[in-house]
Amino acid sequence: MIAVVSKRVRTQGPVIRRNDQVQPTTTDQRLLSNKGDGEWVHSDPWRVLRIQAEFVEGFGTLAEMGRGIGVFGSARTPRRDPMYVAATQIGRGLAEAGFATLTGGGPGIMEAANKGALEAGGVSVGLGIELPFEQSLNKYVSLGINFRYFFTRKVMFLKYSQGFVVMPGGFGTFDEVFEALTLVQTRKVTSFPIVLFGRDFWSPLLGWLNDKVLADGYISAADPGLMQLTDDPDEAVAMVTSPSPAAHPASPAAMS
Repeated sequence: MIAVVSKRVRTQGPVIRRNDQVQPTTTDQRLLSNKGDGEWVHSDPWRVLRIQAEFVEGFGTLAEMGRGIGVFGSARTPRRDPMYVAATQIGRGLAEAGFATLTGGGPGIMEAANKGALEAGGVSVGLGIELPFEQSLNKYVSLGINFRYFFTRKVMFLKYSQGFVVMPGGFGTFDEVFEALTLVQTRKVTSFPIVLFGRDFWSPLLGWLNDKVLADGYISAADPGLMQLTDDPDEAVAMVTSPSPAAHPASPAAMS
């Protein structure tokens, strides 16, 4: 018998599918699809149980993890990149400060932060997600969970992280940092430190927020102060593990 080497792999929560068992759509896509025949009335309520199961699994796994810090950043950062090296130093520093490191569990910045945490003897957490392309938890994750739904995964980051270090990345990174900022700005959660790492990368965005978004009245004067900026891994660790500034009243525009 000739062994067939799998070229297509998709992880869906605890389920692994390969080759012809890989479904053409993601769980999120099937949840959000709008069927016109009314069949969704019979199928969608059962999805609530699957969603509930993800929350139960996440809470049960992470409840005794201890203090944690989320590290966000690109999956595309190569290992030779200075940002990969910096993320490794940050993971190591968090472990030495007594904090677990939580990442999306993928390659790039996530792998680097997990690597630093694990090699320093800390708790290295990976919160994976089902994606249309192959991606599994990196080998430096010591405690990992795979999620089907993005929103369940985000809740785990926000519930079990006392702060966030945000390194250069793409849409996924922007989504994560702006959700955290929105929750703090609107006072839906207790304020926590959000540290942007990489001045060259983040300064243009901060400039736009001040020169356009703030200047046109879409955010309040205190809002840009919700973020701190640094190029130094040790300073990033010190910032994110220190008590955050007191939460400020949410702007009227943010509450509308």
